[in-house]
This record gives sequence, C-alpha cells and structure tokens, in this order.
Amino acid sequence: MNEEKYVVSVNPHLRSQENTRSIMLDVIIALLPPLVGAVYFFGWRALTLTAVSAGSAVFFEWLYRKLMKKPSSIGDLSAVITGMLLAFCCPVTMPYWMVIVGNAVAIIVVKQLYGGIGKNFMNPALVGRVFMLSWPVSITRFTNVFEKVGIFGKSVDAVSTATPLSAMSTGSLPESCDIVGMFFGRMPGCIGEVSAALILLGGIYLLIRKVISIRIPAAYILTVAVLTFIFPRGNGHLDWMLCNLFSGGLFLGAIFMATDYVTSPVTKRGQLIYGVGCGLLTVFIRYFGSYPEGVSFSILIMNACTWLIDKAGMPKRFGVIKTESKEGSSR
Repeated sequence: MNEEKYVVSVNPHLRSQENTRSIMLDVIIALLPPLVGAVYFFGWRALTLTAVSAGSAVFFEWLYRKLMKKPSSIGDLSAVITGMLLAFCCPVTMPYWMVIVGNAVAIIVVKQLYGGIGKNFMNPALVGRVFMLSWPVSITRFTNVFEKVGIFGKSVDAVSTATPLSAMSTGSLPESCDIVGMFFGRMPGCIGEVSAALILLGGIYLLIRKVISIRIPAAYILTVAVLTFIFPRGNGHLDWMLCNLFSGGLFLGAIFMATDYVTSPVTKRGQLIYGVGCGLLTVFIRYFGSYPEGVSFSILIMNACTWLIDKAGMPKRFGVIKTESKEGSSR
C-alpha cells in the first residue's frame, strides 16, 4: 500500500519572487523619468542634489543600525527611495546641508526610532520635507526652468520666481496660464514635481508592474479635480481645475507617496476613503491655508488616520450575524 506523504509547513504557502528590494527597485526605475526631466529643466544640480539626498539617507540608516547593533537594512533600497523623494520635494537651489538634515529627521526620527521599515506610521520623506519648512526662504526659492543653477552654489543669474500655486493661492490664475506647459514641466517648482507627464509615465510603470493599485491615486486626483471644477474661485471652471491638477506636488504625492505600503490602508474600501480624504484636505489647505501647497500635510494627516480607515473599511466576515457578533464581543 502506497502512502502519500504530505509536507506540513507554516504560512505563507503561496510564495512570490517579489521582495522588498525588488519592489523598491521598481519604484526607483519609476522615479527615473522625473529625475531625467529635472536635469533637463534645471541642470546637473538637480542630479547632484538627488544623489546627496539619497546618499545621506542611506548613510543615516547604516549609521543608526550600526550604533544600535542591529542588522544592516540598506540593501532593501527603501532609504534610497526616501532620499530621492525628499529631493524631489525641494527646489533646485536648496542647500545640500539642509537636505542632509531633512534626511536625518526622516530616517532616524521617523523610520528607525519606530523600528525600521514597515513600522513607521508616517511617510518619512514627507516628514523630512515638512521639517525643512524651518528654512522657509530656502525651501520656497524657486527658479524658472532652463535657468541653470551651479552645482556647488546658486548661480548669480538665477532669479527667484513664484510658482503657479503662489498665484493661485490669491484666488487668481497665473498671468501666463500655460496648461500644456504645466503638464510637461515648463513651469517653476520643485525638481521632481514640475512635469506631471513624466510622473504619470512612472506611475504607469508601477501599475503595469503591479507595485501600486489605481485606487488611491485615482481617488486622490479625481477628488481634487471635482472640487476645483465645482468651486473655481471666480475663474473658468476647466482652466482652474487643470491648473490645480498640474501644479504643485499633486501627481508626485498621489502616485509615489500616498501609495506607500506602510502608511496607507490595505483594504480596498479603506484605500478609496484614504484617497478621497487626501484630496479633500489638499483642496481645503490650498483654499483656506496660509501655505499655498497642501499635498504634504494632507497625506501626513491621513497617514495618522490609516488605522481607523482600515478598521472602517474591513469587510464583514462571511456567515457572521451582526447580533451574534455583538454578543460575542460583549463577553
């Protein structure tokens, strides 16, 4: 009699070739189009600023885990993503040392002190960026595209200018409302935010690779689109909506930051609620706040609510009657 042998093992029983490193590598590849665009629009300093930011993030993660005598985690590439995203949220004239300090806060305070990757409750890059608002002049010193800035210092010819969001915060469209130019990146802004087209290209890659789902970005962007179209603040409905969509960090935040695995909901319903919440807060801050941009603050606020959103979005267990569930919980 032949006896069949069964192998009993603990979960997970379904295994995949994907791991943290492969996912982070896909995100880095998706960030390359905006990075190439940043070098084209602002010059080589955009590349060196991103390299310094990513390098300092890796260094601080290595240093902390070395001092705490913990296994090194720099191989998972998550620190590289944090450094790149933090640089993308900065103007090209941002001093290197300020970016390094921002990465120290992002990696040590926000990520490692909470236990490392997978345990932080807020997006490290966004917290680092908000901390860098401590230097309001430097983080709002924008230059026009194609005004090259020196690698080791601000060029004498570089002139500070206002972004489209600065003009829109007063309730009016920019003087030269070039919507096509805003979509492709011919407007002043942070180095990784100016071209919605290049960010979308990276987002499509992540969707094809199934690194992210469409729910959070779509809910986020559509909420901003609907609200700004309905309430154009005395401007043309369509022009006002498109300017709000293509200016600032909306696309970068919706595709690369709001979709962070650690700080966003895991349930499908929760992801939709989360995206809508980010969109609502972004518009409210842009309309009523003293700071013209609301993407960073809106995502961080929703990060803090993720646990509650997941609880509300949890599907009902099959076969459980509501009254019985209440009686069981009361016991």
